[in-house]
Amino acid sequence: MNRQIKGKTPRRHQKKPSNSQKDPVGVYCRVRPLGPEDQECCIEVISSSTVQLHAPEGFKVNRNGEYKETQYSFKRVFGVSVSQKELFECVAKPLVDDLISGKNGLLFTYGVTGSGKTFTMTGSPGLGGLLPRSLDMIFNSVGPYQAKRFVFKSDEKNGMEVQTEVDALLERQKRDNSLNTAKPSSSRQKTDPEIADMIKQDEVYKVDAVDEDSSYGVFVSYIEIYNNYIYDLLEDSSEDPIKPKPPQSKLLREDFNHNMYVSGCVEMEVKSAEEAFQVFWKGQKRRKVANTRLNRESSRSHSVFIIKLAQAPLDADGDNILQDKTQVVLSQLCLVDLAGSERSTRTGAEGTRIREAGNINQSLLTLRTCIEVLRENQLCGTNKMVPYRDSKVTHLFKNYFDGEGKVKMIVCVNPKADDYEETLLVMRFAEMTQEVEVARPVDRPICGFTPGRRNRNAAFKEELTRRLEERGGPVDAHTDLSSVLGAMGTVPPLPPLPACVLTDPHDDSTLPRLIEALQNRQRLRQNMLEQFHQAAGALKSVLHDWDNKRSSRDDHIHQQNAKLQEKERVIESQRAEIERLEKKTKTQEHKIDILQKTTQVYEVDKRSLQQELETREQRLNRELTEKRRMEQRLQGAMSDTQHKWEKECMRRVNAMQLEMQNKLWVKDEKLKQLKAIVTESKTPGRPEPPPRQTPSKRPSREEKRGQPAKRSASPSPLPTAAPVRPLHRRSRSAGGEKWVDHKPSSNLDLGTVLQPVIPNAIQVSAPNEKALAKCDRYVLTHQEVASDGEIQTKLIKGEVMKTRGGGQAVHFTDIETLRQELTSAPSRKRKSSEGAAAPKQQSDGSWTDVETRCAVSVEMRVGSNLGPGFEHHAVTKRRKP
Repeated sequence: MNRQIKGKTPRRHQKKPSNSQKDPVGVYCRVRPLGPEDQECCIEVISSSTVQLHAPEGFKVNRNGEYKETQYSFKRVFGVSVSQKELFECVAKPLVDDLISGKNGLLFTYGVTGSGKTFTMTGSPGLGGLLPRSLDMIFNSVGPYQAKRFVFKSDEKNGMEVQTEVDALLERQKRDNSLNTAKPSSSRQKTDPEIADMIKQDEVYKVDAVDEDSSYGVFVSYIEIYNNYIYDLLEDSSEDPIKPKPPQSKLLREDFNHNMYVSGCVEMEVKSAEEAFQVFWKGQKRRKVANTRLNRESSRSHSVFIIKLAQAPLDADGDNILQDKTQVVLSQLCLVDLAGSERSTRTGAEGTRIREAGNINQSLLTLRTCIEVLRENQLCGTNKMVPYRDSKVTHLFKNYFDGEGKVKMIVCVNPKADDYEETLLVMRFAEMTQEVEVARPVDRPICGFTPGRRNRNAAFKEELTRRLEERGGPVDAHTDLSSVLGAMGTVPPLPPLPACVLTDPHDDSTLPRLIEALQNRQRLRQNMLEQFHQAAGALKSVLHDWDNKRSSRDDHIHQQNAKLQEKERVIESQRAEIERLEKKTKTQEHKIDILQKTTQVYEVDKRSLQQELETREQRLNRELTEKRRMEQRLQGAMSDTQHKWEKECMRRVNAMQLEMQNKLWVKDEKLKQLKAIVTESKTPGRPEPPPRQTPSKRPSREEKRGQPAKRSASPSPLPTAAPVRPLHRRSRSAGGEKWVDHKPSSNLDLGTVLQPVIPNAIQVSAPNEKALAKCDRYVLTHQEVASDGEIQTKLIKGEVMKTRGGGQAVHFTDIETLRQELTSAPSRKRKSSEGAAAPKQQSDGSWTDVETRCAVSVEMRVGSNLGPGFEHHAVTKRRKP
């Protein structure tokens, strides 16, 4: 992304080049094949650019309740039968071409969990995905033009520096020494899973338009965004089995050109596709994955694999790299595998998994929000702030959406009916993303050096080497070819010619001197010809000897080649066997890694289930122990209650028997008295009974107080228990005690007959907590008509006590029973003497109404949550004379 050009101002001090040309975000759709356990399909591929969604059975989304079908269009739709090669050719190959041309690119996969995003990006043995195919294409294109290792070096600020050959050599020596110290030379480094098997030989691609006058360096880095934190998957951390250190999160920073990068991220220089994929697989093993209900290896983080390509031009001679940092062009391709959105109700996530799913969904929601704001700004002309900083994913790639490279997205969908709702949301987001346009990146300027200098320099070196080989080499044991050529090329100097200017016609010495000099030259020429012929003969003999030796050597070489071919065939067969075994070993190692990861996942699930089982067992044991205690308590309480009720029943039975005996005795007495009356009426001389008086109106309660208590016509039964004191109704209220007078509304409407009034008493129709809190005595008045027609009033008295729970309890201690006879039979007239004597006799020998006083212990609890309850402890009856 560093595109600084020599002679121009830095990009921080100048505006980005305006480019009116914009390209929409390329959105592609790939449909995953339906699983064997799935039966209903909700996606249908209509054409190469359109898919149609069918609502599954029981999911009617139209207002009229009809079956609704929706269609979505993409730049290209790949059905279930599309190959990985075809997908790479259409989507990723143009991005690799732009990468080698110095332009940036972003490619990410998007979809619901379990829709095939990781398979699309990585692939499997024999079916390489977009990432291994991109690496293979890059190294097939720039492999012959790569600079030596450590010539390009990262400046830790998202830029590249060019080192000299001496510094690069020192770096290489340090690396070799560290590798030799860390690993023995005998140990052979294993290449991890099947990069050779990922791509077939007939599926190899290569970029044709590669600048041959530049040197290249390829750097890779691998990060993941987990719970909105950035972690480096290639960072070597000291693994302490006792106290393992958690990985340190990385920060996002802005470089000199306002581009975002991960600070402190490891950038490894690679020289082949196998080495690059080895680095990728090393980071892939550290990536956060987990087992969910929908996917056995569900990605719990967003992974970003960054490929950086550094390009630097050669010097004018085409031999060395220019030591100028401003001439280095840095481009990068980001391959992003986004984690799938999911619902915890479907995945069955708990604890940490719910937190991971929440962070994943939040980051994807932020991505949708950024796309929506970009779309609104472009369509409506607004200038709203795009919330890139709300998520690490959007913050890292904000430069791409601002025009720093091409952006492409592959939407992966699962056609099963269970994913219909999530797939519907994914389709809507993809449809909206296609409307966002990204500025087209500007082409980098061409360097001012003459093109083709690398090839010319190579051709010159080959020609020079060939000529040196032609001029060098031994001739025989006594003659050297160089000496022969030197002898052939050695020309002795000719004598100079004398002055040949004639100034005097009588000069006889000039011409003879000239003739002599010419003769000397002729002799030297003859000698030179003889030497030349001798040297030519020697050269011919040398060449003849060389031809003989060459022919013999050719024969020998031919024989050796035949033997070498045989050995090569043997070696080839052995090599094929070794490759087969290595591939098999790689496959087994890959399977072992997968099984180990699966085992780790199962172990974690097993430990969590064991912990849950132990917790539930402990809870069950506590519940069983508590249940046994409760059973013991209930059994004890039941036995106590049963014992109490048995005693109470015995007391009640005895009381009822005693009451029935008394009633029978009273009836017998009445019959005797009736018999006596009848007998008296038959005796002669008996006076007439008094006239019958009709029962008058019942006296009021005040009149009743002033009159003496009525006596029953029959005498009371004989005492069968201890004597009972006379009834004093107001004896307890005389002392100033406060009473609660409970007179239910169900009493008979009898006026004031046998209804005593207690002074200073609170009249209530039902017991309540407020009234009980104000009083310390309690009386319950109950009226009823007995079986013999008499009115009976019972006064049940007790004391109010506070309970331990904060309520009040009534402890009944006394029961008073009042009776009034309703006599309606007319009495016979008697003589005055008998009539006067009758009252006296009645006053002397009459009995009061049947009054019983019982010592009853009754407890009634009144609380906020308890109704009145009665517990009878003891019942005893006493009669007073």
